[in-house]
Amino acid sequence: MINILFSFIYFMKFKIFILFICLISCRYSGPTDYDGPTDNWPFYGGNLGGERYTDLDQINKDNVSYLKKAWTYRTGDVAGDKTKVNAKSAFEATPILIDTILYFPTPFNRIIALNPETGAEIWTYDPTIDLSGHYPNQLICRGVSYWRDTVNMDRLCGSRIFMATNDGRLIAVDALTGKPCVDFGTDDGQIDLKGDAGKEEWLGEYQITSPPAIVDDIVIVGSAVADNMRIDIHSGVVRGFNVRNGDLTWSWDLSPPDTLDRTANLSSGGYLLGTPNVWAPISVDAERQMVFIPTGNPSPDYYGGLRNGIDFYGSSIVALHAKTGEVIWNYQTVHHDLWDFDVPAQPTLTEIEHDGTQIPAVIQATKMGLFFILNRDTGEPIFPIEERPVPQTDIPGEYTSPTQPYPVKPLPLIRHNLTSEDAWGPLGLKSDCRKKLEQLFYQGAYTPPKLGQPTLMYPGNSGGSNWGGIAVDQERQIMVANVMDLAWVVELIPSKDYERVLDENPDLEVTPQTGTPYSMVRYPLLSSLGLPCTKPPWGTLAAIDLKTGDIMWQIPFGTVRDLAPLPLKINYGVPNLGGPIITKSGLIIIAASLDNYIRAFDIYTGEKVWEDRLPAGGQATPMTYRINAESKQYVVIAAGGHGRAGTKLGDYVIAYSLPE
Repeated sequence: MINILFSFIYFMKFKIFILFICLISCRYSGPTDYDGPTDNWPFYGGNLGGERYTDLDQINKDNVSYLKKAWTYRTGDVAGDKTKVNAKSAFEATPILIDTILYFPTPFNRIIALNPETGAEIWTYDPTIDLSGHYPNQLICRGVSYWRDTVNMDRLCGSRIFMATNDGRLIAVDALTGKPCVDFGTDDGQIDLKGDAGKEEWLGEYQITSPPAIVDDIVIVGSAVADNMRIDIHSGVVRGFNVRNGDLTWSWDLSPPDTLDRTANLSSGGYLLGTPNVWAPISVDAERQMVFIPTGNPSPDYYGGLRNGIDFYGSSIVALHAKTGEVIWNYQTVHHDLWDFDVPAQPTLTEIEHDGTQIPAVIQATKMGLFFILNRDTGEPIFPIEERPVPQTDIPGEYTSPTQPYPVKPLPLIRHNLTSEDAWGPLGLKSDCRKKLEQLFYQGAYTPPKLGQPTLMYPGNSGGSNWGGIAVDQERQIMVANVMDLAWVVELIPSKDYERVLDENPDLEVTPQTGTPYSMVRYPLLSSLGLPCTKPPWGTLAAIDLKTGDIMWQIPFGTVRDLAPLPLKINYGVPNLGGPIITKSGLIIIAASLDNYIRAFDIYTGEKVWEDRLPAGGQATPMTYRINAESKQYVVIAAGGHGRAGTKLGDYVIAYSLPE
């Protein structure tokens, strides 16, 4: 009996040993395939047109589940120490890969160069921005840009990294050493952008948060401004500078064409104050020598009675001549924008097969969950766009457009109507949310702000797409978009009540809108648990057939794992900030959601095929590369969180690859 017992114990130990060996050696089904293509990621959006697509296929649906962390780099830059940093930070950067160096900026505008296969630091550059500013857009830098001098490539700064900063500078450094390009600008490789764009009343009022665009020997930048503070905020001027010496090549200040007296209300540089600005990334069509500009709305957001036509180019896609800055065409996505529906994402340039014809297209994602698909040469819609009646204002001195443009296809990816019956809330909070909805003024999408009564904004200003934009697989003719479906509340108050309301509501956003008769109060519609009062999903991921404009699939995106009081991984679909990328092997790779995961999905079905937990919020857009035939394919994501969204802060850059 004892012998039988020992034999049984020996047998079980042998089975456990075999299982252990299998877990180590059998976890990956086969060797990495090195026969496929190689590819860099030389631009913020993957290519100049922001398609966020790669020809790489080493990582595919069959092996993506075996992805593991290959290396991790920590920057040390987090705005968490309130004794040193007044503003919050968000690590929204997408690195670029040029040859064998990976480049990216931190929220503090330090540029870091790494070995792309090991994560080892090559060099860093610190412009030493003043962290004591308030920076209403947070401390953010989404990316850097690269330029190579084909004439004098071997000299110092023969290749350059360009970055625009939170404190309003454009900087050029040598791509190989990180040393400033002293021949660029007037002060150690820098240009002060805010000096002639307007008067800064406090540090952080004027920022640049997106990477510059580069066409031939011109580097192009827009700006982000505190657009709810005052009517005479900085000009939204877009400028092109010579990449070698920093001389101004052209400027476009977004003032209406030949319709405005330009003798007053100008900056020291002669630019009209208070115009729409351009804070999202700019796209480039090098062959056509065109740049595509996504514009915001004039300041302030929620009262436009004094604009006097200044929003002619507001909330629009504008095509400019790359060499001169002259307007070729423009298309307005929102007329007389009173909802902060500024165009938030990089215009995506691609080719669409439509009615048997290959059409050069630009696709513009918006906060309304609408997608405007236009002919890149003419600005004409490829799919029909209808002007539909919308609610009208009763605010003295204000006016509203009688209609707003609605693309017939694709259909909106978020809801455009809300009633009190749509209230939602766990643990008995549904009735509380219903009461909140019943107290709000609402007449449907594009309901204008009301005086003295809170107005429901649905879609809200943080709805639809944001700066993460979309990804396009031109070969498959599929567009992928992640969107948010969130309700906000806005109220106009008399300007004389601003200080009182500000003191009484320290947790709400209350801004003066100086120069207008009304100040503004704004906040998301949430339950006492901090969850939205509207039914989930609050975030979705979708694929669109670009040949037909039809939605192929749409799924809830993200769990409440890091939003709910208990860490429950319920897939309601949550808010998200960041964008997707697409691989030739048919994978969508995306982080973005507020539950701190990075995931991969099947492009045809939306099936989740991989996910990994991040050490901090992944509110950024990933990128991928394979530098040579002996290298693996890597997927890289910045995991540093988002101060305003409340995700876990950090300073991680993480690379994934397949095991050997």
